Amino acid sequence: MGFSDKLISWYHQNKRDLPWRNSTDPYQIWLSEIILQQTRVDQGLSYFNKFIQQHPTVKSLAKAPEKEILKLWQGLGYYSRARNLHYTAKYIVDEYNGIFPKEYEDILKLKGVGEYTAAAISSFAYNLSYPAIDGNVYRVLSRIFGIENPIDSTEGKKIFKQLATQLIDDKNPATYNQAIMEFGALQCTPKKPNCENCPFLLECFAYKKKAITELPKKEKKLKQRNRYFNYLVVIDDGNIYIKERSTKDIWKGLFDFPLLETSQPLSSFAPVLKEFEDLNLTLKNKSIEYKHILSHQKIYATFWLVSSNSRKKLNIDYTEVSLKKINNYPVPKLIENYLETIL
Repeated sequence: MGFSDKLISWYHQNKRDLPWRNSTDPYQIWLSEIILQQTRVDQGLSYFNKFIQQHPTVKSLAKAPEKEILKLWQGLGYYSRARNLHYTAKYIVDEYNGIFPKEYEDILKLKGVGEYTAAAISSFAYNLSYPAIDGNVYRVLSRIFGIENPIDSTEGKKIFKQLATQLIDDKNPATYNQAIMEFGALQCTPKKPNCENCPFLLECFAYKKKAITELPKKEKKLKQRNRYFNYLVVIDDGNIYIKERSTKDIWKGLFDFPLLETSQPLSSFAPVLKEFEDLNLTLKNKSIEYKHILSHQKIYATFWLVSSNSRKKLNIDYTEVSLKKINNYPVPKLIENYLETIL
């Protein structure tokens, strides 16, 4: 039995029942793939169901206001995915009359769609023979076939693509692609893979060479920077003041509170008081420090609950929202976590 046959046989016995696998609708497949970028299946499943329930078609998604899309996306992170999703839905309606493109090259041109996502949509929706190579696939191929080239290098990507193209089952590319990704997600996991029950145990390079933890290899190490956010929480007569983030930074289009970013954690309220001196603030409470980890930065946030005697100034710079309606606004997960402590 060859590689693809073994893989597909394993898949039929072990696959998870996921809603997008029961459909060849390219809209549903595209939506699931965008959600699952940088997101675990167990987390993304509820978001997929929410989107499909509220927007069952690409035309429905295209008509929705961006804030609604961001609110549906809240908590998933990497919000550029949501904005690209919305942009692409409108593009498909405008350029393809709401009918999802069928050619790989046209799918690849869609905003937010790379080679992996285009291959996944092409194979799952149209059964076209394009290998979908995600992190799971890199891991499976590098371990079984002993590929030591870094997966984030130009040469490495070329080698993996050539091998993946050779291995794909041209008669059943959709099942093959699902199988190899599922195998990486459930069997050949990053940590503590189930080697003893693996159908490739006898031929696996990494198992024979005791190199499981060394493969796959990466060339670049992501550098993280620390950021310190000091949020001003102004609550007045059942209302709270928020502001939409519009700069070229994280969380564009989401709402948070008046913010002072500092180079180090603050030990006193004085710097905040100085920064917002025109608001005539009185400190009521200082929160614990909240830690929020993103791919390229760690955010340490402190929430300063205050009262202010300058309502006119607040109304000029910020948006006054009823505490009862604050959950209608899309906010970062960090803000959502804090709001749960005061609502």
